[in-house]
Amino acid sequence: MTENNKFVHSAEADALIQAASARESWRIFGIMSEFVEATERLSTIRPAVTIFGSARVPEDSPYYQLTETIARLLSDSGFAVISGGGPGIMEAANKGAFDGKSPSVGLNIQLPHEQRANPYQDVSQTFRHFFARKYMFVRCASAYVVMPGGFGTLDELLEALTLIQTGKSRKIPIILVCSSFWAGLVDWFRTRLIDEKMIDPTDMELIQVIDDPARVVEAIFKHYEARPFAPLPNEREMMLNL
Repeated sequence: MTENNKFVHSAEADALIQAASARESWRIFGIMSEFVEATERLSTIRPAVTIFGSARVPEDSPYYQLTETIARLLSDSGFAVISGGGPGIMEAANKGAFDGKSPSVGLNIQLPHEQRANPYQDVSQTFRHFFARKYMFVRCASAYVVMPGGFGTLDELLEALTLIQTGKSRKIPIILVCSSFWAGLVDWFRTRLIDEKMIDPTDMELIQVIDDPARVVEAIFKHYEARPFAPLPNEREMMLNL
């Protein structure tokens, strides 16, 4: 290769690097705008309970029907209900809240397959980036209700547990519904994570397993008997550094 050819190839490589860098810079502005828009849009959604669960659950599933019942009870009790905005358990959560007294909120995500916005949303916010959407789930929720689900549901559950365990987020109720579905995972936490000292035994106190819809609502109210639903000043400061 001649010196001239080397120079041409070097100039082309530099141009490609600069173009990629420019795209990354503009992408950061897009992420910022996503955070700002969602924060402003959801700033009045308080108190709220986030419900997670599988997108693949059909409408005639007992899981769907149980989720709808829980969401309706929460909505009639004064809680906005937040879901991922898609089908399955998410749809059931929005549907139950939509028929209740408080707002039904969907935090939708753009995906190449599976995700479609369900029609039961009083407030609908769409995200391109998972991390911005996950931040809003944490920021807005006074409690998590976790229904049966797959990798996405486990991701949300474990992230919430990690944030609370490490002191990056305030302590809120995390309620697993359908004990038979979660039994193996909970047992594994105890027999592996605790026995092998991967977590502290007290970390299991972050989780409640409740099957009865009315008791789910009661457990959330019990947690807030001696404190407000809104974050305390020190918690608000903590959550600025999520």
